[in-house]
Amino acid sequence: MSRIIMGIESSCDETGVGLVRLSDDGTVELLADEVASSVDQHARFGGVVPEVASRAHLEAMVPTAERAFATAGLKLSDVDAIAVTAGPGLAGALLVGVSAAKAYATALDVPLYGVNHLAGHIAVDTLQHGPLPSLVLALLVSGGHTQLLRVDDIASKITELGSTVDDAAGEAYDKVARVLDLPYPGGPPIDKAAREGNPSAIAFPRGMTGPRDAKFDFSFSGLKTAVARWVEKTERGGAEVPVNDVAASFQEAVADVLTAKAVRAAKDQGIGTLVISGGVAANSRLSSLAAERCAAAGIELRVPRPRLCTDNGAMIAALGAHVVAADRPVAPLDFSANPALPVDVISL
Repeated sequence: MSRIIMGIESSCDETGVGLVRLSDDGTVELLADEVASSVDQHARFGGVVPEVASRAHLEAMVPTAERAFATAGLKLSDVDAIAVTAGPGLAGALLVGVSAAKAYATALDVPLYGVNHLAGHIAVDTLQHGPLPSLVLALLVSGGHTQLLRVDDIASKITELGSTVDDAAGEAYDKVARVLDLPYPGGPPIDKAAREGNPSAIAFPRGMTGPRDAKFDFSFSGLKTAVARWVEKTERGGAEVPVNDVAASFQEAVADVLTAKAVRAAKDQGIGTLVISGGVAANSRLSSLAAERCAAAGIELRVPRPRLCTDNGAMIAALGAHVVAADRPVAPLDFSANPALPVDVISL
């Protein structure tokens, strides 16, 4: 007998509610994925304002859930279990989602699962490409996270192989966009500008790629600073900044490091499948270079469609479905959100 899983996501600036159907054979089918973004409210500040995000979640939660059920043609009473992002993320934003999930679970008398946002970014790939192989390498690239993860079991065992020691890739995109007077968030406008630029025009540094550096860790702070100094020097000399070339060269440096380290990690771990997820996974150069390098190395590449890469409720519902299928423990109703929840804690 199939089960309906509701997923609630509120870790940052997107309020997401997703609905999936978990079949007896373990397959997970997406029924609805509704998102309300507060990004426009943060744009004038050049970044996410936690208090603004929390208020936006509070206002959007119920309408977003109503849209999800209308899209799926379901009623609240059809829900068999609820999964909610317990962390990591912004404390106030997480609390809104957790509180809503507890209220729904109590009212419906269904089990509640507090799950990991980062694991959700991996689980969402199953909604597009089907079940994950028994062993997968995940490259998680978003505004707040850049990590290489070994996934032995999406419901029970994820191990971090490497992460960023400073700025995440998405943060670097936002900061470089600000330097180039491009809109926030920086990923899409830089990607667009880069298509008209020369990726070899400027030799920006590749951080953490030296022989003594941790081979699976990342650093983008130095790259961001190098771009800012190059732009400042050009402007000080009275020349016009070639925005497209700067964007293309910066993006090439990011994609080069991310894909090189991901392929190296896959080979090192003996893993034949790479999943790239998170908001930056929607970047055109990252996906194309990853496809090129994975093909050369004989590695299968899986990248969810852009809508599934960014924060959404579908990814939490998908992870919840895998947790339910694995018969993992239900979370106690008095659990708290954890802004620093480690990736190896998949469900509470």
